[in-house]
Amino acid sequence: MNRNWQKLKQSANGIPTNESLIPYILEILKDGKEMKNRVIREKVIIFLQIPDRILEIKYPNYPESEGVLLNRFSFALSNLYKANAIERPKRGIYKITEIGKSLLNQYGDGLTKKILEEQPAFKKYMEELAIRNERTGSTGLLLEDMQEDVMLEVENRINNRKNEVAIELLEKVRQVEPTFFENLVVKLLIAMGYSGKNGEAKVTTRTNDGGIDGIINQDPLGTSTVYIQAKRYQEGNKVGRPNIQAFYGALASVNADRGVFITTSSFSKGAVEFAKNQGIVLIDGIKLTDLMLQYEVGVEVAKIYKLFRIDNDYFDNDI
Repeated sequence: MNRNWQKLKQSANGIPTNESLIPYILEILKDGKEMKNRVIREKVIIFLQIPDRILEIKYPNYPESEGVLLNRFSFALSNLYKANAIERPKRGIYKITEIGKSLLNQYGDGLTKKILEEQPAFKKYMEELAIRNERTGSTGLLLEDMQEDVMLEVENRINNRKNEVAIELLEKVRQVEPTFFENLVVKLLIAMGYSGKNGEAKVTTRTNDGGIDGIINQDPLGTSTVYIQAKRYQEGNKVGRPNIQAFYGALASVNADRGVFITTSSFSKGAVEFAKNQGIVLIDGIKLTDLMLQYEVGVEVAKIYKLFRIDNDYFDNDI
């Protein structure tokens, strides 16, 4: 394994590219220990003997930023995560996977982003990202690849990043316990305002839920009630028409005419058709995480940016 940073692929300013850092991150993580982002960067820098003068190079327009190289570690970690070469057991914590070990053993310091892009997990990630970008109207292009005006560039960049976060969020939701998931969807509907001002929301007991996982009374008297079914399914395990028919039967048993069926996967064509005819609202995994982001359930705002424009009306007024 190369230990000389000067042999790495570099950008025009002499800083190693984010792609060149990929194999060295795996090298640092290869013993299987969980490691913080900061520690990974420090160990790779020491491993490659990268001098301080390289670390001190900042983006010209952002002199207060942490630096170009440190920022590039984030892109390298992101690409490794998309390929399932590393996992994130906790926030800001990374760990190598069996796939990551296999890639490191096979390619060593010859591991590239192109090789990561050929991994099934990376392809799945990009397929889902394309679907999300299509739904939100984002081009998915990087800032430097776009030819539109600045506001369009920023909007697309933000949407693309939001969709990347949503993909990771959906994977986390798929890993939680069923009871946690049921509570999550009830909290989401409360955040969306479904419980009303003095309404009540609850998760039903699992032993006797009758096919209904949550109930939201939208007013104190319970005259307007929403019934919920939540299915925490893995990708590819579609909710079929029989599932929706069973939910419809559960609604009929309590004389209900309002139901929301939420899943972390997707719905078959037959399920969608039946639900539409019966007035049942369907929320698939992509829509679920979009709503979680919109109503800030299970996520937090990382940073707020301000984009300014000239207030021409101000200059048109007489002072």
